[in-house]
Amino acid sequence: MCGIVGYLGEKKATPILIEGLSKLEYRGYDSSGIAVVENGEVKIEKCRGRLSNLKDKVLDKDFTSSIGIGHTRWATHGEPSDVNSHPHSNQDGTIAVVHNGIIENYIVLREWLISEGYKFVSETDTEVIPHLVDYYFDGNLEDAVIKATKRMEGSYALGVISKNDPDKIVAVRKDSPLVIGVGENESFIASDIPAVLNSTRDVYLLEDKEFVVMTKSGITIYDENKNKVDKQIFHVTWDIDAAEKGGYEHFMLKEIYEQPKAIKDTLTSRIVKGEKIKIDGIHLTKEQIENFDRIYIIACGTAYHSGVVGKYVIERLAKIPVEIDVASEFRYRNPLITEKTLMICISQSGETADTLAALRLAKEKGARIIAITNVVGSSISREADDVFYTWAGPEIAVASTKAYITMLIALYIIALYMAEVKNTVRATEIEKIKDGLLNLSEKTAEILNDIEPIKAFVDEIYKHKDVYYLGRGLDYAVAMEGSLKLKEISYIHSEAYAGGELKHGTIALIEEGTSVIALATQSDLYDKMVSNIREVKTRGAKVLGIAMEGQTEIEKTVDATIYIPKVMSILAPVLSVIPLQILAYYTAVKKGCDVDKPRNLAKSVTVE
Repeated sequence: MCGIVGYLGEKKATPILIEGLSKLEYRGYDSSGIAVVENGEVKIEKCRGRLSNLKDKVLDKDFTSSIGIGHTRWATHGEPSDVNSHPHSNQDGTIAVVHNGIIENYIVLREWLISEGYKFVSETDTEVIPHLVDYYFDGNLEDAVIKATKRMEGSYALGVISKNDPDKIVAVRKDSPLVIGVGENESFIASDIPAVLNSTRDVYLLEDKEFVVMTKSGITIYDENKNKVDKQIFHVTWDIDAAEKGGYEHFMLKEIYEQPKAIKDTLTSRIVKGEKIKIDGIHLTKEQIENFDRIYIIACGTAYHSGVVGKYVIERLAKIPVEIDVASEFRYRNPLITEKTLMICISQSGETADTLAALRLAKEKGARIIAITNVVGSSISREADDVFYTWAGPEIAVASTKAYITMLIALYIIALYMAEVKNTVRATEIEKIKDGLLNLSEKTAEILNDIEPIKAFVDEIYKHKDVYYLGRGLDYAVAMEGSLKLKEISYIHSEAYAGGELKHGTIALIEEGTSVIALATQSDLYDKMVSNIREVKTRGAKVLGIAMEGQTEIEKTVDATIYIPKVMSILAPVLSVIPLQILAYYTAVKKGCDVDKPRNLAKSVTVE
């Protein structure tokens, strides 16, 4: 997820671009840049770090240009650096491009362009785009962009300028958002509406594969065959604060609803039906995988809960023993680490101090390290041997939602990759799981399209001091994450317990009216879980059941039921956590809590 802007009009472009980027910095903040057509040349200024760095750099230049494009980046290919920052240009600097999205076939395009004599300077997927546009450019910028996009696979929102077609911005979108602002004698492009609200409230909302040509004489919109498209102007009535959140009340809710896209992006190019699994940042041979005698998964908080799922999945599919450890405890128990050890470190930020310390200890002892992180160029990603980037985009709310979901997806992919290489699971089962993974984005959207049954249970729990979560197997892992979400944003005391442990003390906590949330999505443990539910119901608990579609008999033993779409049991954690995130969110809202910034918590824990 990145932010792009563009301006064409009668005013100086640079201050407007900087202002627009400031409204999009929540979409990415590891680097930024602008490109303007100044005195017949494309001038590019860009740098690593926060937008303030770019602002200090460009405002002194006093560019007079009234046309330009800008970008604020969240890295997916190539670590944050001046060179990898956008805009990117073609070889002779006549074309500049800003891009939000992922070009899936960039490696193939890059190799072909190199064979055609083009030279690359960055590590990004984006750099293929200006070279492609250059290849097809014959005096008309929009024709070149249309031809270039026909070669590109993946998602993109683009803004393109050229010194050889100097009074024009060409923009296009496919699977990445883009709006066109319509002002008086000026026009804008932007990833999100907030970037244009200081100048106009009239926008065009583009659909996939619609191309925009902006000139001083107006805005023309085409389809991919260059047929003109007539669109209605959308008048924005939101305030800027609401617009930054996409109309959602809080960033957390926005990020919950971004999960279908986050799942899709993390799977992109890695899982393809009928093809071998591709993991671009992991380079393990069959011999190395077979040589591992144990795997440690090390993480904290939400990342730790994803690791609990990962342990189950890797052991089942890859047949390698897995230990899951809290990073802050790992070093202090003298862990048994050898050169046959694989460590998987999970950290959304890639800067978690305890996880980083555990990584360094394991590396000293000769272990191989795989990092799962959302931040390119982070400390953990730099120090690991292999890196899996989750591509969730920036997560602003302190309570993690889409980062957790993409960590799960990463662990499924790694487990399948190992199983495929080791041949520990039949090819037909691997294909079945892959197919299930590819359908998760759509099934997640199904849950989010009908949240009223989930919200209905909020009135049962928001006044309570205690809420208990129960689950078995993979459901227990999800119960831990659901419990954490509730306690960290609503401040209700909450605990998760394995269903089978009820008789060993936990059931003493259950009394008349106690709220219990029970997960029962695992087919092989379903009957045992229903038995556990009966045990707490007998003692007066009010129970919300989370079950798979079709398991309607659970309604006989619970007070309310939330169903998730039918999916393989092994993949259920990706779906069953969604209702728990929503429940925690609306409980916190009902209590009047600061959802995005819960007390005493920080997004990234960078000290022990």
